[in-house]
Amino acid sequence: MPEKLREGMTGFKDRQMRRFSLPTSSRGLLRLAAAGAGAGPGGGAGAGAGAAAGADEPRRSSVASVCSTESSYTGSSSDEDDVSPREKLQKSSSGFSDFCVKNISQHAFGRREIEIAEQEMPGIMALRRRAGDDKPLKSAKIVGCTHINAQTAVLVETLVELGAQFFVAFKELNSLYMCATPVLIFTFILFLPSKNEVAAALAEAGYPVFAWRGETEEDFWWCIDKCVNAEGWQPNMILDDGGDATHLMLKKYPAMFKMIKGIVEESVTGVHRLYQLSKAGKLSVPAMNVNDSVTKTKFDNLYSCRESIIDSLKRTTDMMFGGKQVVLCGYGEVGKGCCQALKGLGCVVYVTEIDPICAIQACMDGFRVVKLNEVVRNVDIVVTATGNKNVVTREHMDKMKSGCVICNMGHSNTEIDVNSLRTPDLTWEKVRSQVDHVIWPDGKRIVLLAEGRLVNLSCSSLPSFVVSITAATQALALIELFNAPHGRYKSDVYLLPKKMDEYVASLHLPTFDAHLTELSDEQAKYMGLNKAGPFKPNYYRY
Repeated sequence: MPEKLREGMTGFKDRQMRRFSLPTSSRGLLRLAAAGAGAGPGGGAGAGAGAAAGADEPRRSSVASVCSTESSYTGSSSDEDDVSPREKLQKSSSGFSDFCVKNISQHAFGRREIEIAEQEMPGIMALRRRAGDDKPLKSAKIVGCTHINAQTAVLVETLVELGAQFFVAFKELNSLYMCATPVLIFTFILFLPSKNEVAAALAEAGYPVFAWRGETEEDFWWCIDKCVNAEGWQPNMILDDGGDATHLMLKKYPAMFKMIKGIVEESVTGVHRLYQLSKAGKLSVPAMNVNDSVTKTKFDNLYSCRESIIDSLKRTTDMMFGGKQVVLCGYGEVGKGCCQALKGLGCVVYVTEIDPICAIQACMDGFRVVKLNEVVRNVDIVVTATGNKNVVTREHMDKMKSGCVICNMGHSNTEIDVNSLRTPDLTWEKVRSQVDHVIWPDGKRIVLLAEGRLVNLSCSSLPSFVVSITAATQALALIELFNAPHGRYKSDVYLLPKKMDEYVASLHLPTFDAHLTELSDEQAKYMGLNKAGPFKPNYYRY
């Protein structure tokens, strides 16, 4: 072996050390490339320079501590990443500064991502073109709380085109300016799924965005508060995902909450919280349950998740699925989609369920319904999709075999009891972005993806076409609540009218060159239907 290579291996003979020998961030790789370029063909100059630098200045260690519990979702090792965006003063190219994102200079990359998403979101773009001139959301002041990615950015810019407005005050050169800007005030949050470059693109376009990848719990609520309690700002609509903006406004700003005209909620957990508020008599405004719209449950939850679960596991673990034993916790629409995909690739799939109706569906679909304790010792993959909390506990994880992969397709970070793993007897080892090994004293290790947060949003991308369907449904729900005459909706939780569900679906049919058959007058009369729809009663199960 050449002597130079032998010298370069010094300190890395131990396998445990070699595993952590290279930085994984792109910034770290660029530093290595620059150092290599300075070394010349023989490498001697680089070695000498490195030695000299080491003598004069402290060198960042390239060895990660096996005892580190650093979060995997930050995905970076640069000094700049240690500075919270809340401590930075940033401005867009136009001088706009009422935002908080990781790095405004990334806006060009984010804009390209948004443009790519627009090509695959025909429905929401068609809605933008058809309703843009009418401005059905004129005077709407919407505070939003959702995941940030290119697809949600397309939704936001569509709502702007439909007329949503607000006033924002910002300081420049110690002077106070008031700007009327045709945009929303939006907080794109939920720690992990946020994409910094997309947030930067929206901030550059003049949107008050408060979001960055790797938010702490404190950051999370700070971002919501910045949007809800902005100076000179009184929102009249809420677009929520998980019920967090609704919860904060109700608890902290009850007077402001009473001025809200309507809430649009798209998640299982958020809808559950709305029904709890309604039952307790605390819901003082009408709310639209988008999650249970057919266009959400069948397309986003079923068709999207059956693709993204495979994509997520492949990207993070590089595993072969054939013959793997998988337990899927929950057989709702998300669980059904995941089970279909995993079974189709040759996995042996078990299902856990609390609902006898969902359980019998799983049985009829060819899956064995079990209790988690019955199979947890033998399975290779555990996937949660319940919307509940502590579905997978420390007791379950203590029983799992070494190498078992755990991930969440349900809601937030509550389904897997990750906090129970942060104890002195367990060691956390960051393998790559979004992947942690949790190591037991006997050497057993389990593979935890995205720290128990939504794996399909954290480790892969969602099909833009499916998100287009959900986004169009959300936009129509906002339009319906905002323009509804007084008295149509009381302080309760409602489903989107069936006619609007059908309209959302029709916006996406041209993509497939699909042509609907039209009823004759005789057929419509026989069925008791309007020729223009709706074509199914509200109780129909698609």
